[in-house]
Order: sequence, then structure tokens, then C-alpha cells
Amino acid sequence: MDKRGTFLTYTYTEEFPLEQGGTLPGITIAYHTYGRLNEKRDNCIWVCHALTANSDVADWWPHTVVPDGFLDPEKYFIVCANIIGSCYGSTGPLSINPETGEPWYDAFPKLTIRDMVKAHSLLADHLGIFSIFSLLGSSVGGFQAFEWAITEPHRFKSMVLIATAPYASPWAIAIDETQRMTIFADHTYGEKRADAARQGLSAARAIALLTYRGARGYNLTQQDIHSPEDGVPTYHRACSYQKYQGEKLVKRFDAYSYVAILDAFDTHNVGRGRNGIQAALRRVDFPVVCVGITSDIIFTPEEMISFTSFFPNAKYREISSQFGHDGFLVEHSLLNTIIKDFYNSLPFTPELPKELSDEEPEDEKKRRKSKTKRARRKDDPEDPHPQLPVTPNIPIPE
Repeated sequence: MDKRGTFLTYTYTEEFPLEQGGTLPGITIAYHTYGRLNEKRDNCIWVCHALTANSDVADWWPHTVVPDGFLDPEKYFIVCANIIGSCYGSTGPLSINPETGEPWYDAFPKLTIRDMVKAHSLLADHLGIFSIFSLLGSSVGGFQAFEWAITEPHRFKSMVLIATAPYASPWAIAIDETQRMTIFADHTYGEKRADAARQGLSAARAIALLTYRGARGYNLTQQDIHSPEDGVPTYHRACSYQKYQGEKLVKRFDAYSYVAILDAFDTHNVGRGRNGIQAALRRVDFPVVCVGITSDIIFTPEEMISFTSFFPNAKYREISSQFGHDGFLVEHSLLNTIIKDFYNSLPFTPELPKELSDEEPEDEKKRRKSKTKRARRKDDPEDPHPQLPVTPNIPIPE
């Protein structure tokens, strides 16, 4: 079993109507799978990714797609689809507009989270997966999970929501708008090229990182080490970290896709057209676990606790972390315990997929298992980046 999974694309050739009006003339969906479907085709865990991630879960969420993890590829068939509007293989602003023969760029139609979910549903139908053991999403991925669970509750047996919310709060929208302002301030935004507004995108990402980690995370990992004899400092670790993160994003993402996803983020409200959030969440009658993070300043524990009570069958769990919103990836061991305990508590367990061969040699089984093991650094969920070592004896503010 390849630890990188299998990368595939699905092209839907019919018109794809959008919630805000207009259509796309068909869409392409890029996705990864890991593991194998069982005979009943009901051992799927569908992962919805966050803002700038791609469909390769094993890459951006290390220590999860591993044997005995909550995304164990020897037990489950894991699927993750790149959202439309992104730039990792699915239809987005850098895709070709058939009417012009050139990329859409800033003319790409406006999307909503519901449009993204409709694409997921088309892919699930294409794969013949009509009973999904668990739907899992964190951050913007959680937005998608909320919407899909409400739209098609019959398709799912359980759901895991991590550091997310049923609507985009004014605080979250303000964070997005600040990033858009930074991108639009770059005079190259709007130019018909994939690398337009690189400086604006880099600065926007630096702003986002502040909200992902928060003061505790930065004060824990970005302290300068100066002695009294050093004089006035001319270098700050935090400054180089911000520049590095911005520069790293622009090497793999573009401003037009970033803006498209931010705009879709801001439309998120599961109560729209459904008599409010509480009424919408009551449609989800299967087991749900909602996981908050103590230091998350984007989706606070208080918010997570409040909406958990709206589900008919949900429980709240919490991760204690100093790393803010990023804690859902940094604290992968704690998250693994919470999700596995949730799955073990369910009244149903999908059958294991059959072995590739009953006569498969033992050394081949060991080889396949060892290939799925990943020894990777601790990363952040939105944009994988190295976690700098903790500086000892630094007081953490309360």
C-alpha cells in the first residue's frame, strides 16, 4: 500500500450551476485515495481539507494516514478531494475558460461552500460510495463537512468536526477581509498571469499565520536569544518566520485561488434558507464529535461548545494546546486518541477490506505496513511548515 495514496481526477462534463448564479461548463475534481473499499463499500472516511491544503492528506496531515491511526489505510478507504476554486488539480481560477481559451484568473465565477460540497457529492456518486462511515473536516474543511452532512444526512454514519463552526463569524470574515485588502493593495493583482500579486499574497499569509498560532504559539517558538552584551538587536526570529511563511506559500499557491476560497469562506452559514442554524443542525441525526482547541482564537472553544448542543447526537471534546488553531495538527497524538475513542464508541464498525491475497507472503505484508509509516515533522494544518524548536524557560502568557 503506497503511503502516498493514489492520485486521480474525475471530470464531470455537464454544466455545473452555482449557488450565486452562473455555471461552470463542467468541472474537474482532483482527489486522493488510500486503502481499499470493503465488500459492502461502507468503510470510507471522507476528509475535507482546509484553505490551502491539497487532496494528499498524508502530506499535509502527518501521523494520521498510518496503521492504528484514525485514518488507518488498512481498515478504511480514505478519500480527500481538492475543493473547486483551488489550484491543485480541481477546477479553479487557473483553469482554462473555454470561452476565451485562457485561464479565468479574477473572472472565475463566485463560489460558495455549498458549491464545493456539491462537487464532493458528484465524486462520491462517481465512486459508488453511498454509505460513508465518517465525514471528517477541520477549519474550512469543517465548513464543508457541516454543509454536506446537512444536505445529505442519509449518506453518513458519523462525523468529526475539528476547530470549525456552522457559520463564518464577523471575526473570521474580518480576518479574511484584511487578507484580501493586502492582496488587492498589490498593484499586480488583476494582471493575467498566475504569479500576479505575489507580494500581496505573501503578506496576506503572514497575517493569517498570526491567527493560526496566536500569541502563545509565537512566544513559545519565536523568542530571540540575545545576551545583554549583544547590544540593540538587528535580527528577530519572528520577522524571519513571517517572511519565510509568506514566501513559501507563493511558491505553491496563487492569489486568485486564495481570494476565491476566502470569498467562499465568507458565504458559509448552514442556517441560510433552512430556518436558522439550530434547525439545520437538527437534520444531522447520526453521531458527531466536535473537537475544540483551548487556545484557538479563530473558532473558540466557547463557540464549539455552543453549537455542539444543537446536534441531536453529539459530544464535545477538547485538545489542550499552546499552538492555537494549528493545534489540531500539531497535537496529532491527542487528536488520534479522541477520534479513535469516538469510532470505538459507535454501535457499528465497518468490515475490514479483504487482503490482496490470502496467500500473500508475510514479508510482503510487513513491507506494505512499513511503507505507510511516516516519520515527519510537526506541521501546521493550513500550510505545512516546520515547527521551530521550543525555547526553554520561556513564560507563556495566560
